[in-house]
Amino acid sequence: MKIADYIANHLFNIGVRYVFGIPGGPSIPYIKALRSAGIEFVLTANEASAGIMADVSARLTGIPGVCHATYGPGATNITTGAGGALLDRSPVILLTNEMDDKMISRTTQMNIDHQQLFKPVTKSTMRMTPENAQEVLSAAIAICTKEYPGPVHIGLPSDIANIEINESTYNSNGEERNDYSNDTASIVTHLQSCRRPLLAVGLSSYRLGIQKKLLEFLDHYSIPVVITPMAKGIIPEDHPSYAGVLFHSLSDYLKEIYEKTDLVIGLGYDQVEYNYESWMPDVPLVHFDTKESDMPVKGEIARFTGKPEEWFNILNNINAGSLLYEKALITGIKDEMFAVFNGFTNHFGPVTALSILQEELPADTIVTADVGSHLHLTGQYWKTYGKGKLIITNGWSGMGFGIPAAIAAQLHNPEKPVVCITGDGGFLMTAGEIITARRLGLPVIIVVFSDGELNLIRLKQTWQEIPPNGTILYKGELFHSSIFLGIKVLNANSNDSMRLAVNSALSSSEPVIINTQIDPEDYNWLIVKG
Repeated sequence: MKIADYIANHLFNIGVRYVFGIPGGPSIPYIKALRSAGIEFVLTANEASAGIMADVSARLTGIPGVCHATYGPGATNITTGAGGALLDRSPVILLTNEMDDKMISRTTQMNIDHQQLFKPVTKSTMRMTPENAQEVLSAAIAICTKEYPGPVHIGLPSDIANIEINESTYNSNGEERNDYSNDTASIVTHLQSCRRPLLAVGLSSYRLGIQKKLLEFLDHYSIPVVITPMAKGIIPEDHPSYAGVLFHSLSDYLKEIYEKTDLVIGLGYDQVEYNYESWMPDVPLVHFDTKESDMPVKGEIARFTGKPEEWFNILNNINAGSLLYEKALITGIKDEMFAVFNGFTNHFGPVTALSILQEELPADTIVTADVGSHLHLTGQYWKTYGKGKLIITNGWSGMGFGIPAAIAAQLHNPEKPVVCITGDGGFLMTAGEIITARRLGLPVIIVVFSDGELNLIRLKQTWQEIPPNGTILYKGELFHSSIFLGIKVLNANSNDSMRLAVNSALSSSEPVIINTQIDPEDYNWLIVKG
């Protein structure tokens, strides 16, 4: 079997159905092999988008996402996607063309050291040869899926695609040893003595799908819960224990809960999203996760590193007296936050636009949100009801995430509505992917919150008493036509026009842009200074 065919067949056998990227000349044999194996090569407008699509594919399927780029500039572009997969914890395999052995050390066009390039933004980087092809591919799959999951880069020398190899039975998927020293006894002591515990549920919990176990636990122990942004959806927003999202809009209201606690329990809490010391009161911390990570040096910390079923076995030692916390406190905080949000619906701003989207979109809608002020608002305000999904980047927080993420989500969920909420800054970074959606016939709805500026940066400048500078994107209208790159643009600048645009987009079989012309002043009051 030729190396290109071996790679394609191996990826198909583990469940890969799409490879995203932009080819170079040496990519041609691989594209041919992928097609023969039953894998579609999805051409993107930019390699960074290919990395994002691979990342989101992995999140939605649990199967490693795969992306591809050529030498030099293709590889540097795709590192943005690699960084996202690394810090948002997604198993991704990045394939890049590399110079052959004769030219790898020479001064020649487009030649850089890909292993040095990818080393800081991946879990591992390897160069494939005819001798190690089976070992490298198996190792890459094993490494990218082990905790924490993340990206692995494989360099493909330009002359090896058509070299034949003898298929072996190599398999590097051995059992991972657990040599962690866990503070189980200390944790049990804390759990048995606490009176007002607080659960802080994070990315690892969401990624590992512990929702059922968590809800069963909360049926017995009615403990207040705060979540990190990427754990959104792990617990329904109307659950009596759900308090809100840390770090996002109006999260300062949550202080009323966590300042009264006597124990914080981090459940799958990955600090890549939000460090404990950024919000925690001076109380003991019990930290459960799948990997050891750096912790704040201040305060008493007890750790347990292991599997979720072990977390819950230990958590069942919690003092039953913890049932006695005031349920009215959570309800009061949620009601107060809702009242604040509702106070901004008397004009057409971001809250009103989101409110209309929430009312008109089906409950199982998959929403992707780009980075910016609108993400802070969406993360807190949006309700998944345990049926829909909100897909974001927070560990990496790279602008331009929303549109490629929506394309990947629609590819894997053709029967569901998929909506991207983006600011005009993020939109401009990946607007070329609209052609990708159009070519693939994907009816993604792209809601652009148009305010003509990088609002979050302007706010941060204001907090530092610095006059806004370098934040204006354009003057006048973002769109001067009802068609952009061949797809329809619907303008919304009022409640009625927004509602009409959303329903029109839902009935379309093609991608649609909703140009949502909002008043950005609301963000001044809704975004928490940090």
